[in-house]
Amino acid sequence: MSQIGVIVKLKIKEGQLDAFTKIALEGVENAKSEPGTTIYAIHNDSVEANVVWFYELYADKASADAHSGSDAFRKWSKSLAPFVDSAPEFSFLTPIGGKGI
Repeated sequence: MSQIGVIVKLKIKEGQLDAFTKIALEGVENAKSEPGTTIYAIHNDSVEANVVWFYELYADKASADAHSGSDAFRKWSKSLAPFVDSAPEFSFLTPIGGKGI
């Protein structure tokens, strides 16, 4: 099976970035222990101050599904919802080459 990449763009409510980031990093810590989750990183946007990006790389579709279907992920996602200004924007990717993948 091939790897699965995911990029998620989130717009954060004005004045809520620090609170969002604190909770978001807890989810990143949890993802570190997930089998098949190769990369799970959060980034601040360098241009739009209230935008964050997640980059995720999974060993395969089953690993991506296990992550998004876990109770821990659902609980964490709900805890982030009050800080998010609009629906997340998802891009699903199939890596074809590059350093680190």
